[in-house]
Formats: sequence, C-alpha cells, structure tokens
Amino acid sequence: MTDNRLSPGDAAPDFTLPDADGNDVSLSDYRGRKVIVYFYPAASTPGCTKQACDFRDNLGELGGAGIDVIGISPDKPAKLAKFRDNEQLTFPLLSDPDKTTLTAWGAFGEKTMYGKKVQGVIRSTFLVDAAGSIELAQYNVRATGHVAKLRRDLSV
Repeated sequence: MTDNRLSPGDAAPDFTLPDADGNDVSLSDYRGRKVIVYFYPAASTPGCTKQACDFRDNLGELGGAGIDVIGISPDKPAKLAKFRDNEQLTFPLLSDPDKTTLTAWGAFGEKTMYGKKVQGVIRSTFLVDAAGSIELAQYNVRATGHVAKLRRDLSV
C-alpha cells in the first residue's frame, strides 16, 4: 500500500496532532531546531516501551546536540498519557488514530509480521533539519539498540 517513503532532502510532511494531554503539537513548532520524529506501533508494548525509554535516557545528549524528539503512534491520547506516566517519558507522544500522518511519512503500510504480510505501523525514524527537510530516513528499525545506532549515525 505505501511506497511513498521519504528520502533525505524531501520536505517533511507537516502535521498537527494531539499529544497525551490533548494539546495540539505541530511539526512547524520545531522550525529552527532539528527534531527526531519516530513512529511506533503501540504504546506500552515491550518493543515500543524499550525504544521510548532509550529515547528518554538519551534525551540529554540529543538535546545537547540541538535535537528534539517526538514519538507518534495510532494510540489515543489517554493511552499515551498512561504510557508517558508509567515510563516517565519526557518528550511529546502524539496520537494519529486515523493514520494520516503515519501514511504521509510512509510509516503505515504492508509489512511482514511472523511470516505474514499485514497492514500496520512500520517502525520508522526520521531526522528533520531546522528548515523542515528530511535529513535521515530509516524504515523497519529495530526497537532494541536503535537509539544507540542513531546516535552513532548522527555522531551525538
């Protein structure tokens, strides 16, 4: 279904989505800073929890390099709030239940799960530069060890 994958140099598709508290957050709010936008399948699942906690634990170094972090999933804000509070996450988690943003970023579509082709969220990470262009696009990333690899890729 989705072949609209983003590549470095592409304009990052703008979005405005509710965070865990129901407040709108837009990609354009981050103009002038770099921001990691990552898409994950479901809050409070083992892989997504590990990935979110890795981002949380590396926020100091990322922030020191001028990089913010936003996580996006199809979960409703109430589920995101519980996830944030349970894991003490300190970066915005945004809700995209109709998957419009996920689809625009190429992070929703056909993937292989347990040997079967299914429609779902493709775990993906992007670095958007200060001008709003894609600097790094990674699809089908692993939940475990991903943030460490990302820091190596970005020399952070």
